[in-house]
Amino acid sequence: MTAMARRSSDFQSDAEGDRYYSALVAHDARFDGRVFVGVTSTGIYCRPVCRVRTPKRSNCRFFRYAAAAEQAGFRPCLRCRPELAPGLSLVDSSQVLAGQAARMIEQQVSDGDQLYLPNVASRLGVTDRHLRRIFLDTHGVSPIDFLTTRRLLLAKQLLTDTQMPATQVALASGFASVRRFNAAFLANYRLSPTALRKASGAKSAAELVTVRLAYRPPYDVAGVLRFFAARALPGVDAVEGSTVRRTLALTHQGRPLAGWLAARFVPARHEVELHLAPVLLPALGSVLARLRHALDLDADPALIDKALASLPGKARPGIRVPGGMDGFEIAVRAIIGQQVSVAAARTLTLRLVDHFGTRIETPFADLFRLFPAAATLAQARPDTIGKLGIVRQRVRALQAVAGAVAEERIQLHRGAPLVATMEALRALPGIGEWTTELIAMRALAWPDAFPASDIGVLNALGTRDVRHVKALAENWRPWRSYAVMHLWQTLEK
Repeated sequence: MTAMARRSSDFQSDAEGDRYYSALVAHDARFDGRVFVGVTSTGIYCRPVCRVRTPKRSNCRFFRYAAAAEQAGFRPCLRCRPELAPGLSLVDSSQVLAGQAARMIEQQVSDGDQLYLPNVASRLGVTDRHLRRIFLDTHGVSPIDFLTTRRLLLAKQLLTDTQMPATQVALASGFASVRRFNAAFLANYRLSPTALRKASGAKSAAELVTVRLAYRPPYDVAGVLRFFAARALPGVDAVEGSTVRRTLALTHQGRPLAGWLAARFVPARHEVELHLAPVLLPALGSVLARLRHALDLDADPALIDKALASLPGKARPGIRVPGGMDGFEIAVRAIIGQQVSVAAARTLTLRLVDHFGTRIETPFADLFRLFPAAATLAQARPDTIGKLGIVRQRVRALQAVAGAVAEERIQLHRGAPLVATMEALRALPGIGEWTTELIAMRALAWPDAFPASDIGVLNALGTRDVRHVKALAENWRPWRSYAVMHLWQTLEK
């Protein structure tokens, strides 16, 4: 084992390693994605929920990240599939900077882009050298090794769950060529992509593609479904039973794509099953990343629930912060929702969608329109938007955000640099602290956002004293976004 790998593993002689081994014996889903086990007798690494025969304690090495396990020479298990494991919340990392860098890298992987580390460092306001050092100290591997692992695991999922040609899999996973893709696969997994597809029993082309995503229990499925149902826009998204459906437009490797997806909760397996339009398959990595964010699948409820024990009202185990499939859409909803009820904001947003949204064909009667693109709203006449019932100040804010996103001056996704993005938002007309915090909470996936002046938060706490609320909220760091969701839910009848 390399020195790098030892920084993220080798707990077998202490209490922490024993705790991880107990989780492995019990197949404890609460540890899924928080630790990976490398089995020295097989050369395979697994999730703690793996159902294969439990290895001896002496044959186990534990890793915080899949990348560290692969750096140590272990190959991913074909049964439990480490690529399905939930990720780590940003503040789980001992270094927030390294956590943000990891998210940026993951965003580039999911978008199929090439990594240029100096650009990542520049966006974070540090030198390339400093970022490499912090990243290695925190994650146990270099940024390049981390990136390679993320690309390979995404490719493994595409090979297993779809019938995409290997060439498309290589490109969708961020490899510059099929040759490099094949070489990396052979070097890391000792299998060709074709051999792995055969060994994993990939679905035939005639079968409906089902992609699985795991989460750590408990998960407040009912609460998340209620949240999305209350804000659903007919034509754009819908909630039916345990399934969330919506339309989606995105750009992948410079190519615009538009289609639909349906995500169904399967609580018995602590999983979400995803079905999507075939046209979106080349961008599956991006879709998966967006869905994990939208459903907050990477949250660690054990840490969060403990931190929020002092909140008023009945405890709701496994509370989540619903995000969205598109950060710009969340920003639009936040702006329109300024100083109005959820129902009123929904009505106004639906008018905007009906007027500016593009129609699309789907197999579902309730899905037929895309949410308006940033460029469309940026170029619209202000009076046209105003005629929909949206006041002038909010029209100005909408078009300011739309212009910034369309021109790529602001990026609204979980891989965006938090501080710089929030400062850029505050500088726009009509974007105050409440809107910025809400966007950080739902679009940027920041777990410690806190819109202290939110009327729901104030009502739940029984006060109008914002200063007092901010003081109270210090007790809920670094999970104040989840505290907001809890407080909102206490108001539900």
